[in-house]
Parts: sequence; C-alpha cells; structure tokens
Amino acid sequence: MTAQTDTIPFTADLVGSLLRPQTLKDAQAALAAGDITAAEALAVQHQEIKRIVDQQVALGFKAVTDGEFSRQYWHLDFLWGLNGVDEIQHATYEHNFKGDINAAANVTLTGKISYNPDHPFFAAFSYLQSIVPAGVLAKQTIPSPALLFRDHRSDHWAKYYATIADYEAAVVAAYVATIQHFYDLGCRYLQIDDTNWAFLIQNLRENEHDEAAKQPYVELAERAHRVLAAILPQLPKDLTVTSHICRGNFQSTYLFAGGYQYVADYIKDLPYAGLFLEYDNDRAGDFTPLAKLWNHDEHKRIVLGLVTSKFAELEDPAAIKARIQAATAFVPLDHLALSTQCGFASTAEGNKVTEAQQWAKLKLVQEIAAEVWAK
Repeated sequence: MTAQTDTIPFTADLVGSLLRPQTLKDAQAALAAGDITAAEALAVQHQEIKRIVDQQVALGFKAVTDGEFSRQYWHLDFLWGLNGVDEIQHATYEHNFKGDINAAANVTLTGKISYNPDHPFFAAFSYLQSIVPAGVLAKQTIPSPALLFRDHRSDHWAKYYATIADYEAAVVAAYVATIQHFYDLGCRYLQIDDTNWAFLIQNLRENEHDEAAKQPYVELAERAHRVLAAILPQLPKDLTVTSHICRGNFQSTYLFAGGYQYVADYIKDLPYAGLFLEYDNDRAGDFTPLAKLWNHDEHKRIVLGLVTSKFAELEDPAAIKARIQAATAFVPLDHLALSTQCGFASTAEGNKVTEAQQWAKLKLVQEIAAEVWAK
C-alpha cells in the first residue's frame, strides 16, 4: 500500500515549539524594562518567526509553526487569553518537574469563562498565515481544555456556576468559538496539546490497586473525555485536529511516566486525525496500546515521537527504523508517522540543546521519514 505522505499529520511532522533565539529574549527583556516599545518588540518577534518558518520549509516540513515565539508558556498564555481567566504567579502545583523544578505561574478563574474575540493568539496566527509559502500549512497549537480542571485552575468554579456541568459547558463553548475563529482566519491544521492524559497515566498507575484513591482520577478522565467529545464534533469538517500527549517538557526535564494503556479507553474514540505520542524512552511503555489508540480508524494516524527533543545526541537512524517497524505489529505503516517526542521549548527557557542541535534533530526526522515512507 502506498504511504499517505500528503495526509495530515504528515509522515514527517513536528510538535510545535522551537528554541527562542537570544535576539527575541533580549527584545522581550528590553520591553519589560521599558527600553523599547511593544511595536519594536513585535518587529523582532516577526523577524525571528520568519527566519524559523523559512528553516522549517527548507527542511521539507509541509506544516510549520511560529515556534510559539509569541508566548511564554505552551499552555498558560492561551488560557490567560480567555475571558474569565487570569494569571497568578508563585503558584503551587500538584507535581513539580523532575529535579523539583517548577515554572511557578498558573491560571485562576475570576469570572465565567467565554470566548475572547481579542485573544492575542489570533493576531499571532494571522502573522504566521501571512508568511507561509504556497503549499505549506500554518499549524496552530493550543492546550487541552482538560487543563482547566486540574492544578487548582478550577478551584473557584462554584462562585460562577451552579453545577460543574455548567462549568464544563462553558469551557466547551469557549473552545468551540475560539477554534472556529482560528478556522475563519485560515487555520486548517490545529493541534491540542494534552499533558492531562500523562498526569492521569501516572496517577491511575500508582493507584490501580486502591479503588478509593483512584476514583478522583477516573472522574477527571471521564470529564476530560466528555469535554473533548463535546468540542471535536462541532468543529469544521475540513479542519484537521490532532493531539499531542506530552509527559511534561521543561528545561529538558519531565513530569510523568507510565504506559498509554491506562488512558487508551478514554482516548480511542475521540475523533482526532492524529495522535502525537511520546516514545523516546522507557517512560512511555511499550507499543501494545497503539492498537487500541488507533482503533482501526482509517482517518487516524499515530505519530511516533521516537526522536527526543530533550537531549542533543542524535539517534541512530537504524534503531529508529527498527522501532517504527516494531510499531507496525499494532498499526499499519501507512497509519504511522514520525516526529520528535515533544517541542524544544515548551516554555521560553527552552530545553538544554542548541539551535543547531534542534535543526539537526528535525533534519533527522525528515531523513528517516523519507526512507521509511518512500513512495
């Protein structure tokens, strides 16, 4: 069977975030200090986005991102942009990254959640859309709505809603309207980044023999499924939506571990066109859950994150090809694809790799995919 190399997600795809260059960091610091204007900082941001878009295109990627250069965090900036959500600093999380590292910002409810027509991500996407060449897609990444139900972000829902079901419905409505606006701006490829499933993997695994302790995580899994299952069918039919299930990515550290079998039943019927799954080391478990996650869906592709973005050493192409072959025991080759396991800078700090090493990783993804899925 001929590989569907033109199907989204592509056989060589990328997750989203890229290392912030020093010029961008300097401009943002100068803006914060009042040394340059917002317009001057934006000009630097646009210049750097154009540079990294050109680089992605030169490497052969058919969908490119802005590297998430317009945000500090992969998730918080988006959530802060919704109505009814505000930023808090010096936050407490249920889990810190390995090494006891914590980014220390979070989200709090200050009113009813709703769509914000002036969400700053819209302007950022419009710029990206304006610079991609013909035949290349502008890929938009946003965090999962499930993140609004954990890490203390929903502590105050009862101040604004009579029931938790009302809160869920408001989150669904805000996401549907927001994604529709991206679509109206020209977006045809949207990725929902979702650390929630990895959080649940770890906690369901740790409590699998204690029904009482496990129950709150079962309820969160059911809620996450319910909200996503309500959002996805309402989106335009020609908008391709994928999801990246991430185990945490902050300065080359991680948050969670465990195999996908603990959440596969909650994910398998969500109508995603693709799932980006981290498989760069033993934290992810084996390939057995792939069969259930793919679920024999002729419209779904599993993107294997076999190339790490956390460390500089390049993987052995033969070893990556062997792992792709091993995955075909559970999913046909033309329903598989390759990417790095995560982005390179889920926060502005970035992973502990250089930009040259970042591009070498992405080049490796392209080279391996070209051989594995050669027409």
